[in-house]
Amino acid sequence: MPSTNPKTYASVPSKKVAFLGLGVMGYPMAAHLALAGHSVIVYNRTTTKSIAFCEEYASARAPKHAETPRLAAQGADIVFCCVGNDADLRSVTLGADGAFAGMEPGAIFVDHTTASAEVARELDGAARTLGLRFIDAPVSGGQAGAQNGLLTVMCGGDPAAFDAIAPTAMAFSRACTRVGDSGAGQLAKMVNQICIAGLVQGLSEAVAFGQHAGLDMVQVLEVIGKGAAQSWQMDNRGKTMVADQFEFGFAVDWMRKDLGLVLDEAKRNGARLPVTALVDQFYADVQKMGGQRWDTSSLIKRLK
Repeated sequence: MPSTNPKTYASVPSKKVAFLGLGVMGYPMAAHLALAGHSVIVYNRTTTKSIAFCEEYASARAPKHAETPRLAAQGADIVFCCVGNDADLRSVTLGADGAFAGMEPGAIFVDHTTASAEVARELDGAARTLGLRFIDAPVSGGQAGAQNGLLTVMCGGDPAAFDAIAPTAMAFSRACTRVGDSGAGQLAKMVNQICIAGLVQGLSEAVAFGQHAGLDMVQVLEVIGKGAAQSWQMDNRGKTMVADQFEFGFAVDWMRKDLGLVLDEAKRNGARLPVTALVDQFYADVQKMGGQRWDTSSLIKRLK
């Protein structure tokens, strides 16, 4: 599958941007920024990936790579980031080689990592002390959404900072929305993951039930997909679940990381999440089956 798929970009002023983290999501997100005409400098922990990125998109606007987050961030109007977890996020923002050390006052750091609301607020505070601005902006849409430039971005932070970054972020998004103050973006992503966990388990049970009953589940899904049971998961993962295929994007390991954040936050705020906690344990079962890198629809494997 190509790193990016064709997209028509809105005409917005060119910005000097940095992108930290060229993983499954970050690589195509950074590519859309380059293809949209922005001046891009990238950093990745594995330098060979940064070099490969610059070679692949050399015709866009000759992106460059930097050896440290600090060097990548120097002179950037906006620093985008998409790494693995809270610890990774701190490692690329704080310290002598962190991005904050290289950013100029008034520059904006936009974090697309799915992380805790706690670390978002911590880094927002650290940024403010340096005269910087911070937006927590986790995304939904998976690998396909990143490649197509059609991610949904949930943002928390200062309204003026959000307004400044939103037009640029639309290079890889179909919707970019501020949902509240610092940390609110991460909390909204947790809501998203709670919804997905329950939907995928319900879809898994439905498909497994239909198969045990001897139904043609491809046909049944086409029929019920036109009614009240319809969902993105059914439309995009139903037939692949029937076909026992689980190589489509968001991995079980990542979902367990996200659900861990959800359950930790629920302990703090008092929310009761019995179904989410149960599905988290079902994903642990999938991991034990060797499905760490299967996509999240692999919950059905427990039922076969």
